[in-house]
Amino acid sequence: RQETETETETETETRDRDRDRDKDRDRETETRDRERDRDRDRDRDRDRQTETETETETETERERDKRQRQRQRQRDRDRDRDRDRATETETERQRQETRDRDKRQRDRDRETETRDKR
Repeated sequence: RQETETETETETETRDRDRDRDKDRDRETETRDRERDRDRDRDRDRDRQTETETETETETERERDKRQRQRQRQRDRDRDRDRDRATETETERQRQETRDRDKRQRDRDRETETRDKR
């Protein structure tokens, strides 16, 4: 009878230890699961933040590019206007030279006519 009691105590102790070990393992598993969930949530939040920052950077880049294109178009218009003015000025200068040359020729022709008449 003593042996049976001892065996039963031993079995009970073993069962208790096993149960305690199982509880400990379950708690560890729950802790790991919570940590994993927390890490996953943190990563998701970080990804969202990165995505938002990227969208903001992209928007800023678009705005900068738009301003650069506007400035380039304005420079192009200014250059074209200056070139047109220079062309007009050159054309006017050439016309004036032609008028001056024609006038000198007419003056010479008149002088020659007047000399020939004498």
